[in-house]
This record gives sequence, structure tokens and C-alpha cells, in this order.
Amino acid sequence: MEHAFTGPSFTLGIEEELMIVDEQSHDLVNAIESLLEQAPSGTGIKPELMESVCEIATDPHPNTAAAGDQLRLLRRQVTDAAQQRGLTIGSAGTHPFAMWEDQRIVARPRYRDLISELRFVARQELIFGMHVHVGLDDPDKAIHVANGMRVHLPVLLALSANSPFWRADGTGLASTRMPIFRAFPRVGVPPSYRDWDDYAKEVGFMVEAGVMEDYTWLWYDVRPHPKLGTVEIRVCDAQTRVEHTLGLAALIQAMVRELAIHFEEGRHLGEYPWQMLDENKWLAARHGLEGELVDLPSSERVSTRTLARRLLDRLRDHAQDLGSAAELDGVEDILARGNGAARQVVVYEANHDLREVMSEIVKATAGDPEAP
Repeated sequence: MEHAFTGPSFTLGIEEELMIVDEQSHDLVNAIESLLEQAPSGTGIKPELMESVCEIATDPHPNTAAAGDQLRLLRRQVTDAAQQRGLTIGSAGTHPFAMWEDQRIVARPRYRDLISELRFVARQELIFGMHVHVGLDDPDKAIHVANGMRVHLPVLLALSANSPFWRADGTGLASTRMPIFRAFPRVGVPPSYRDWDDYAKEVGFMVEAGVMEDYTWLWYDVRPHPKLGTVEIRVCDAQTRVEHTLGLAALIQAMVRELAIHFEEGRHLGEYPWQMLDENKWLAARHGLEGELVDLPSSERVSTRTLARRLLDRLRDHAQDLGSAAELDGVEDILARGNGAARQVVVYEANHDLREVMSEIVKATAGDPEAP
């Protein structure tokens, strides 16, 4: 399998899946094609599976400060384009009261093929995530990093959980996006691979067997992306506040650097039972930061906030070396004031009004300092 793991290492790219909503009612609107007509040409503004979803993607950058400049610009550009059509933009892991039955599928071959293959499973996937790509300079190192990232996925999900409502109902989960996406094949915590050759062999077997077209049909929470020469982390819910997106991106970039150095020093990763990695991910989706995770490799349960704090403190020097330490303030804010799910629930509990929740999401997406 061809790859582009040639460096430079630790370059950072961020993708966000955003909601296109009516400016007054905050209902989702099937409007991506008209929005693309209004958006500046040549920008990182793209369609996704459904016409009510807009994806923005930065170029590769050396640090989160530079990536943040472009991400803020993209959010402004897509919001400006939407407002010319009486629309606006919101960002969260789910829309609180939208129905998937009302959403149209984008007229693109890949997405129509996806619907043809997965049917209901794809049609009901009305969810929004953020993906972070980090560049690496060696294919075996990329596999080592992807393997090592698996134990961190639950903490990242707990910090980013931002989808407590689904189809006009409270779900009791911090991240409803996680179990919805779990209906897809080839998702969740990935298997570990021995090295690049093992990965290429396993992917090649699946392609040869005809179960998928290529490796991009592996939708795992973390995956090597050979064409881009990155490791892509896909576990996070979309973030409402851009500073939270950048904080999580800075944390992920630092994780990748720590694991890359681990590989370069010839060290070996700990072995964790897949079922416990998956169990921790479930606990993170259910309780967010308010619960506990199993502190692997021990069987001790520890406060999720404690584990997140430990990880943040350990990785701060790596972020400093990468020029991304300032953006970790976004993670500090999540630990101090709650993740997006907790903030949505506070708004809802005031009046039990999901349109009020969506209104606050729109304000905070636009950077309103008064929004929760």
C-alpha cells in the first residue's frame, strides 16, 4: 500500500462537521448546495453525507495557534455564507430536536453508495464530529501511535462529549453521538496492528474480499490515513466553542508527539484488553466527566476528571515544545466549567426548552462570550 508518511511530523489539521440551521427557528435546513454557492471558492468548506451538514477543514499547520486562525476564518466564512440565505451555523455532537427522516442525502456518488450499502444505518447518522489529523514521518511509527492512542480515546470522548439530546428527548448520555455511530460497521476502538506491513496486509485482505472499497471505509476512532500521511483521531463530538476544539486538538497533538518519541526510543506499548478499552469508552459516553474510568492496566476505577487532569499535566511540556500550549486553556475551561453536554443540560433545565438550547449553541458557535 502506498503512503505519504514522509513528514514533517506533528503538522496539524482540524475538521469540523457543522449544522446548517434556520436563523429564526434553528431547525436543520437541507441547504449545503446553496451554501457552497455563497462560500468563497477554494476554501476548506465541503459537503458531508446529509444536505444539512457542512464540513470545514483546515490546511496542515505546525501548531494549534496557526490552525486556529484558519479554523476561525472558516467558521466566519461559512456563517457569512449561511446568513446570505437566512441561515446560520451551529456546532454540537447532535442537533437537540432534529429528525433524521427530514434530511436529504447529498448528491455525490460516495454518499449515495454509502446509503445503498448501509441503508437505515447510514440514513439515521445525523451526528456531528471533529477530526484531528497529525502528520508523521514513518509508517511504522504511525501504526505505533495509532495503537497507543487507543487507551486515550475514552478521556478524549469524556472531555468532548457534547450530545445529550436526540430527537427532542434527553438521552441520559453525555455523548449520544457515540452509540448512534456505533451502528456503522468498522467503527469504535480499532484492532491493534504489529506494524505497517501487518496493517497493509489486513486492509488489503478486506479490499480483496470486497467488503470495502479502500481504507477510508474504516471509520475507527483512530486510524492511519496513508494518503495524507497522518494519524486521524475521530472520537470527539463536535465542539460548540472554537477554543474547546483547539484545546482538544492541542492535547491530541501532544499525545501523538509523546507516542512518537516512545516509538523512537524503541519502547513497547502496554497491552490492554480490547473489551476494557471499549468499556471505558462506554463509561465516557454515558457519564462524560462526571463518572469514573478504569485506570488501565489496573482494575481500579478513578474519577474521569482525575485521569484527564493527569493526562493534561503530563502532556503540557510536549504542547509547549510544539507551540500549542496556550490552546490547552480550552481543556482547562472544560475541566473547570464542564463539557458541552453539561452546558447544554444547564440551559435545558431552566425552561425545558430545546429551542432555547439550540439558540445558545448557535450563539456560542459564533463566539458569543455570554453563551454557556
